[in-house]
Amino acid sequence: MSYDYITTEKRGHILLVTMNRPEVYNAVHVDMHNEMADCWDKFAADRDLWVAVLTGAGDKAFSAGNDLKATAQGGSKAKMTDTGFAGLSSRFDLEKPIIAAVNGFAMGGGFETALSCDIILASENAKFALPEVKVGFFAAASGVQRLSRYIGRLAAQEMMYTGRTIDAQEALKLGCVNEVHPHEELLAKALEKAEQLCTVSPSAVKATKRVMNDLYRRDGFQESIAYSREVIADLAQTEDFKEGVNAFVEKRAPQWVNK
Repeated sequence: MSYDYITTEKRGHILLVTMNRPEVYNAVHVDMHNEMADCWDKFAADRDLWVAVLTGAGDKAFSAGNDLKATAQGGSKAKMTDTGFAGLSSRFDLEKPIIAAVNGFAMGGGFETALSCDIILASENAKFALPEVKVGFFAAASGVQRLSRYIGRLAAQEMMYTGRTIDAQEALKLGCVNEVHPHEELLAKALEKAEQLCTVSPSAVKATKRVMNDLYRRDGFQESIAYSREVIADLAQTEDFKEGVNAFVEKRAPQWVNK
């Protein structure tokens, strides 16, 4: 697989995927979303690939989330993939596990990308936040739904309403990561976890994830994400939404008007 904004490497039954825009902390724009969607499509179709590891290029960031500068500038004219942020947040038919190796900060859509994976390993340097409210958005790419399920509604509401950042140890305590490792050991530990998954029946793992995916359907998860898209479309018409994006690009404090 050859892409402009991600790299891929096959290691036996494991696919290593690296978000590769370190100059913007692996922020994701439309073309990168579509590349990742294509990557996961090919991963799903390849019978020799049983598990994937997803990480970010560089030492600072897993992903800064949505590329707000590209959003403000209009970005690519390409159509956004139907499978959601990073080709993952609205994908409910993938039956192979993905391990997130969060090697730095995971903000907004970057955190939502990690939450869309099946197992999350974090560097001791990792930081997490859903800070969208600070720039006039909300965590519409499944963050609201996933974080509230993983750590409980009260803790998730506090994080999402304030947009505050937590470190790796607090993330582990809250339950939104599985393990924390020394930074220099993270990728090796993620690949070791992937190898562990390769020792069990891939058919049984796929069957297990098929049922997990079905749980999302039964509890209204997909419908809730669809509703999030409706709400973000309404929010995009507000003055606060436009002010949040402009203030971020102009590196100033936003002036909210509540309309």
